[in-house]
Amino acid sequence: MSGTSADGIDVALVEIRPNRGSLNLKLVAHQAFPFTPALRQAILSAMDAKSTSTAELARLNWRLGQAYAEAVRATVKRHPANLQLIGCHGQTIYHQATPATYAGCKVACTWQIGEPAIIAAEMGVPVVNNFRPADMVAGGQGAPLVPLLDYVQFADEKLARVLQNIGGIGNLTFIPPASGADNLLAFDTGPGNMVIDALMQRLFHKPYDGGGKIASQGTLVENVLASALQHPFFAARPPKSAGREEFGTAFVEKFLRLCQKSKASHEDTIATATVLTAESIARAFEKFVQPKLKRGIPVDYIVSGGGAKNKTLMAMLRQKLEPLGCNLMQSADAGIPVDAKEAVAFALLAYYTWHRHPANIPSATGAKHTALLGQITYA
Repeated sequence: MSGTSADGIDVALVEIRPNRGSLNLKLVAHQAFPFTPALRQAILSAMDAKSTSTAELARLNWRLGQAYAEAVRATVKRHPANLQLIGCHGQTIYHQATPATYAGCKVACTWQIGEPAIIAAEMGVPVVNNFRPADMVAGGQGAPLVPLLDYVQFADEKLARVLQNIGGIGNLTFIPPASGADNLLAFDTGPGNMVIDALMQRLFHKPYDGGGKIASQGTLVENVLASALQHPFFAARPPKSAGREEFGTAFVEKFLRLCQKSKASHEDTIATATVLTAESIARAFEKFVQPKLKRGIPVDYIVSGGGAKNKTLMAMLRQKLEPLGCNLMQSADAGIPVDAKEAVAFALLAYYTWHRHPANIPSATGAKHTALLGQITYA
């Protein structure tokens, strides 16, 4: 898995076994591989680029295939395993879930790159990739797809659970107690680390705010937060998905201009971006999830992704969500490290594809029906 933060590749080795009509998942090992500065810059330049070349995109597709293969090989070398199948999400460089007119027709589209033939050839096992288009063809947003793992691993007979991932983009899955997969609610909540990271790079020349240290030194700029929360994405009802198209360069530049106009310090700017993530998550829960909860039912609010390591962000979430009846915790408390969860999800999705099982959840993506996701490249 490599996500919208474009900070690197997460590899999860997962053992999946059928067990009386359900599946047992065991995380055998997990490793993270940061992108080199040159590769990360190439990825960021390609995302929603206003101008690039066919040659650049073709080269990036193949270079990412090499990077994914190297990451898998290094993981298996360190943790020897009988590797049988690889699921590779690929790197999203464009995602447009809402149809728009192009060349005389309305089209929605998504593009994840990273040449699977390279991975299959290098590792000698089949690769499943390109998971999102089949859901979009079925009328869905192509996202989120992680709710399948959320349901398989975290559904509970008595507890309501919310699985909140905070990567570049934030997304949540709500699982009511004793419910089937068709009763899930899942959607993107807005920016996760994306805006914070971009501002850290611009103002402090650092890739991210480690532990939320910089944010802890700043003060909220309320008028900037209020302006940012006017973005139409936050008012839109699920299903909905977001990416750099909504919260990328243009959004960050406007956010920064407003901070500068308010004479905010660099620390205040990072603090305000961090509050934006926390506030958008809390509002999403309060507006779209809480009305579906029966009074008095406890809610486990389980956070994963890089944002779970941001102590300032987690403190803000605790302050906002606990009064709403949520018990905030991390996915590591439930057996999956915060960095591994999405990689584990695509291992499970690959397993479903290989066994010809539909893996999208229409209540999460908005698809008209379930679909068999992904494409298989044989070794």
